Amino acid sequence: MAGGATPDRAAVLETDRLLLRPWRVAEAGVQREMWSERDPRVPPHRRIDADGRPSIADLEESIRTHATSSIGLLAVERKVSRDVIGYCGLIDSGRGPAGEPELAFELLRRFWGQGYATEAASAVLDWARSSGYRRLWATVWDWNTASRRVLAKVGFVETRRKDVDAVYGTTLIATRRL
Repeated sequence: MAGGATPDRAAVLETDRLLLRPWRVAEAGVQREMWSERDPRVPPHRRIDADGRPSIADLEESIRTHATSSIGLLAVERKVSRDVIGYCGLIDSGRGPAGEPELAFELLRRFWGQGYATEAASAVLDWARSSGYRRLWATVWDWNTASRRVLAKVGFVETRRKDVDAVYGTTLIATRRL
């Protein structure tokens, strides 16, 4: 891993194939594509609504106003082709214990099954460890077997805690000691 996070510098992480870095406004279309590809079992507030929101303009504004710090979702860029294929990073969603951020990742469907999510998540785990975090957690829908496999590959263990939603399914909670 190269780079790191400090209060004065945005995080940039590097793996053999990937560069994880802050989003650029011009990449709002990639975010919009991820929103459009989401499984219909994902709750409506995480999918494009009937009015077409979030629009590319909405996502551009979001990128402009969200500075990356030691907690943030970084664009995942393939180094050779220089294309952005998704995001990976840490979020403080307020659902977990204080001081324990959540690992989050999502890739465009055409890049699934190529090891990119595992590679990006591993880089973020190294980043979290070097930033002084002792434990991370993650949430994943019980039906999302691909993301569950990624979490297992990078050392997360599913807990017995579950959030059950009769409409959208069960959210599983996993943790990882650093």
